[in-house]
Amino acid sequence: MLHLALVFLVVAIAAMLLGLTGIAGLSMQIAWILFIVGVILAVLMFVLGRRPRVS
Repeated sequence: MLHLALVFLVVAIAAMLLGLTGIAGLSMQIAWILFIVGVILAVLMFVLGRRPRVS
């Protein structure tokens, strides 16, 4: 998930340098959403992974 956020961030920076502001803005929004989702999932996996297993 964070890998995709980084890819969209690179696309946004490249589009910004080329003057494609619409594509740059959309790519930045997608990158931000993917980053937030990735961080939330990482925190959830960290919290849920620390619970003892019930057998």
